[in-house]
Amino acid sequence: MSTLTSILTFSAIPVAATILGGLAASFRTPSPQLRSAVQHFAAGVVFAAVATELIPEIRKDHEPLGLIVGFVIGVIVMLGIRWFFERGGSIEETSSQTELDNPSSLIAAVGIDVLIDGILIGVGFAAGERAGVLLTIALTLELLFLALSTAASLAKSGFNRTRVFGTVVAIAGILVVGALIGGGLLSGLKGFGLEVVLSFGVAALLYLVTEELLTEAHEVPETPWLTAMFFVGFLSLFLLEMLI
Repeated sequence: MSTLTSILTFSAIPVAATILGGLAASFRTPSPQLRSAVQHFAAGVVFAAVATELIPEIRKDHEPLGLIVGFVIGVIVMLGIRWFFERGGSIEETSSQTELDNPSSLIAAVGIDVLIDGILIGVGFAAGERAGVLLTIALTLELLFLALSTAASLAKSGFNRTRVFGTVVAIAGILVVGALIGGGLLSGLKGFGLEVVLSFGVAALLYLVTEELLTEAHEVPETPWLTAMFFVGFLSLFLLEMLI
């Protein structure tokens, strides 16, 4: 019960960031440079969470089979989600259009993305409260960008501010559902099962960094300060991990 309480408590942070990001973007669309900076920073933070928390936890049990099974499942799931939504045009292309032909497809894609993020937060708490907290902080930044991007796209498609805000709030609620699913199903796991779950989380987060955050961040011309934001994000979470 304490694990579920921790998940509910700390998941309030990314939920608040998602709602605030959506609210801000419904009034003013962030510049491409600002979005790229946030994406670089978030990618660095998520990468640091993987390197400093999840991978050391995986190495403790020395379960190569669990590592392989979880990692392969994670890659297949993330590629499968991408393939499913790209059959009608890539998510990136859809969200960057001036007018969305089908806003519901973007909402569905973002909803699944947020559900996965919630499950990953639950995975983090399955590894321990400290890992869960750091992973929550890391994913908060990614969700902030996601809310900014989604709200801006929906506003361009003709949604008024009330519909944009309501949609973002609903999406934020999906995060809590995912976190509770992850924490509820995974609490108490040990040995091979925990190894599989943590390895799945590593694969999903690496996919998030390399195929989503950094890919979209590079859609604007790269500058030294934008690139530096990745390393600032990595260092920030690394230092935080050393201090707590």
